[in-house]
Amino acid sequence: MAEEKRVYAIAAEFKSPADLMHAAEHVRDAGFKRWDVFSPFPIHGMDKAMGLGKSWLSAIVFVGGLTGLLTGLGLQFITAWYIYPTIVHGKPIGWMTIPAYVPVIFELTILCSAFACVGGLALLTRLPQWYHPLFNWERFSRVTDNGYYLAIEARDPKFSQTKTRQLLDEIGGMHITLVHE
Repeated sequence: MAEEKRVYAIAAEFKSPADLMHAAEHVRDAGFKRWDVFSPFPIHGMDKAMGLGKSWLSAIVFVGGLTGLLTGLGLQFITAWYIYPTIVHGKPIGWMTIPAYVPVIFELTILCSAFACVGGLALLTRLPQWYHPLFNWERFSRVTDNGYYLAIEARDPKFSQTKTRQLLDEIGGMHITLVHE
């Protein structure tokens, strides 16, 4: 007996970036929450058309930079003032010596911000993702060349095979396909 695969999404192909943008606006207005668009290049205004909010990546990078700043301050001030105070040529130990610490503080802030950016981006985009159910759809292989696709996931609360297929057909979707996991 053949094992039946679960439905992942209903996907449709569109002719152009403008058609995909128009479709995204209709899907957003229809109230769907679990869906995505795919194109070979970024489309200006697609975030607004999809109703996406601001990304959390900037907050993650800020926390990474703040961690680098505090690490730089801590490593230099604690060691130079408390653990091993070194007096060189009678120069004072205290807040007057902060300019000497700026390069290390700056570099650690940039380094930790960069690591937080890369790590946060990988976390937020769920990378690395070696397999995606849309890879099962033959036409999806054109997404990196000249294909414009929209997929509405089956786990969306408003998902219904017939109504979702009808919506994609009404907004100009071609090759509407039920994609299995």
